[in-house]
Amino acid sequence: MAEPVRARRLTDQEGQRLQQIVPRGRHGSVRVRRAMIIMASASGTLVPAIARLVAADEDTVRDVIHLFNQKGLAALDPQWAGGRPRLISDEAIQVIVTAATTRPEKLGQPFTRWSLRKLAAYLAGHPDRPVRIGRERLRQILHARGISFQRTRTWKESRDPDRDAKLARHPDALAAQRRERARIRSERQQRWGRPKPTAA
Repeated sequence: MAEPVRARRLTDQEGQRLQQIVPRGRHGSVRVRRAMIIMASASGTLVPAIARLVAADEDTVRDVIHLFNQKGLAALDPQWAGGRPRLISDEAIQVIVTAATTRPEKLGQPFTRWSLRKLAAYLAGHPDRPVRIGRERLRQILHARGISFQRTRTWKESRDPDRDAKLARHPDALAAQRRERARIRSERQQRWGRPKPTAA
């Protein structure tokens, strides 16, 4: 049978440092939990009991103890990697931006505007440099560069030759339109038996 995993004997400085960390920190902190694991193991507590105490897996407790035995208090601060390596290169981002800022018709596509779905499909089958990318990541890249596929809203211009003169008579034409809409709404409410709103 294998010998149980135990932390090595603590030096006076290590013991003092661990006692400073544990009462001060929040229980959920990784550093505090690791300090509790080391202190409990050094006092002779077995791995299953420590795992229950800090609500961790037994393998995690063993890993922390082994790391402490190798590195000392440096084991309190985990050296986690920075996450998944970057999959989209600067060259791929340039391909994305170039395609997004070019009209689809010029690239041989049968539509006039890009959508995220259409652009992602085009990029996956790009003739020179295929780029596989999800729609959300594509949206983030385009947003960071100020590119949006939302349509600009247009209004029909009036063909009335007296338009400017009429607008000049009403300096706040929009306010007049709002008042007219409010009047119509209040008439509808009265027709249907709803009380007329009172002005505040």
